Amino acid sequence: MTWAETLRTGLDALRTHRLRSGLTVLGILIGIAAVMLTVGLGQGAQQNISERINALGTNLLVVTPGSSTGTGGIRGGFGSASTLTTADAEALGSHVAAPDIAAVAPTVGRSLTVTTPSANWTTTVTGTTPEWLSVRARQISSGRFLTADDVNQSAAVTVLGSETATELFGGDPLGQTVTVNNVPLTVVGVLTSSGSSSGTTQDDMALVPISTAQLRTLGGTARTSVQNIYLQATSPETLSAAYQEAQSLLLVLHRSSATTTTTADFSISTQESLLSTATSVTRTLTVLLGGIAAISLLVGGIGVMNIMLVSVTERVREIGLRKALGATPRVIRRQFMVEASMLGLVGGVAGVALGMGLGSLLTHTLDQPIIASPTATVGAIAIAVLVGIVSGVYPATRAARLAPIDALRSE
Repeated sequence: MTWAETLRTGLDALRTHRLRSGLTVLGILIGIAAVMLTVGLGQGAQQNISERINALGTNLLVVTPGSSTGTGGIRGGFGSASTLTTADAEALGSHVAAPDIAAVAPTVGRSLTVTTPSANWTTTVTGTTPEWLSVRARQISSGRFLTADDVNQSAAVTVLGSETATELFGGDPLGQTVTVNNVPLTVVGVLTSSGSSSGTTQDDMALVPISTAQLRTLGGTARTSVQNIYLQATSPETLSAAYQEAQSLLLVLHRSSATTTTTADFSISTQESLLSTATSVTRTLTVLLGGIAAISLLVGGIGVMNIMLVSVTERVREIGLRKALGATPRVIRRQFMVEASMLGLVGGVAGVALGMGLGSLLTHTLDQPIIASPTATVGAIAIAVLVGIVSGVYPATRAARLAPIDALRSE
């Protein structure tokens, strides 16, 4: 019996019992679709997190101060102290001391109310330097960004986030005046929208020269300290070297209070560490959800085995007649294995189609990308076929072992 005859016979057997075969395919279909959705959702979440973190800046290192201790011995969290200064930022910008650091952008900020003659809006007023734009991978949609002259002259200018500009002016804000802490500032630019990250919008802010923030709008400890120092490595390959250079240099500068990394009054985080942590969480959830979906696939496989066992029972006389006419156990086994794999193949293809359709629908409904990669698609179909083959092994073996004379006697 040739393979072509085996395939034709298998198709005829499945068509003869359409309802039973359809219900069996449905079990595999649901399992494959569930696996496709959970894996696609996990991959989409990882991609989304990666894009959000990369949107914070390219090749980014963030230096934050240590914790503070208030009256009564109450300790604040990391970032609550004032241990970083503009001198630290200037030292990190030295290409001699830190050759793998391309740009440095210190920041100091506070939530303040920004007012115009007809509106007001509370936002984060951040003092920084011209390097902030490239370090944070942002762009200007209109006007210009802060310049070195603005910083040197403590100029009364500001660059607004797109959301802040809309809330305050609605239209074009360039050349308009806003007041921050009784200091009038001229709007010279508007940032391009960057969306939100972790529920926090990146478009609601007002940027001013760091000297203006320290001397005029913020004051207090902000006159000498900075809240964060953003560092941009020269390339992704030098990110680790830039980290080591920044850490060594700051340990030397803060030698009076920090002699080792465990006692340092600052901390340095990288995009890689953030991305690794976030990806690890989403991967764990994907595995968990995928395991739950695999249970339904297992149920589908049990359904295939059940149908094949019933098929063997119903076709005992057919099997006996074939063996009496010279069919070998190998041919009989192959016949039932082909039928089982066909059920798996049809269920796999239909499950992939359903999973991709639901994924496209949920992508727009949940505003969350669901990625159906070619590898996952081919893998899902292969798994479905494998489930069919494995589930058909026992029924096929049982059919092959039937003795011809016993099979022909059965009613």
